[in-house]
Amino acid sequence: MSPKKRSFGSTVEEIAALQQFDAAKYRALSPWKIILTQVLITAISMLFWSIFGEPVGVSLYTQSAFLGGLISVLPTTLFLIKLKLAKKSQRLNPGRVLAALVSGEFIKIAVTLMLFIGIAYYLPGVLWVPLLVTYLLVLKCVWLAWLWR
Repeated sequence: MSPKKRSFGSTVEEIAALQQFDAAKYRALSPWKIILTQVLITAISMLFWSIFGEPVGVSLYTQSAFLGGLISVLPTTLFLIKLKLAKKSQRLNPGRVLAALVSGEFIKIAVTLMLFIGIAYYLPGVLWVPLLVTYLLVLKCVWLAWLWR
């Protein structure tokens, strides 16, 4: 094989060398830092929405913003816990990891739907604009994490 042609397989040493070469550029994102960022975005949104309520401070606006953040943070946290438990499994293989991803995502979607339905049913006076704005901000803060890399 000529020096210009490369095979598709890589040795462990080549992979390790590539990882070391671009380690700072492609470091892994900590999912727990993303959760912390989501909590901070929720707090900032609650602070913003608190100026609209009567009296200024903890009002229905602030509580609605809190619920919007909770709807995003709680399912994501459950998803991460599911993945951590799968990683600690005695028999870790690609099939189990895929099953944990799929079941974790199902749990995330189901909990999100249950929270939305539960809030709509049990808290009819909730303000949907602060709730949905905070939910979307917190949901999209994962995109901000890519900027911090």
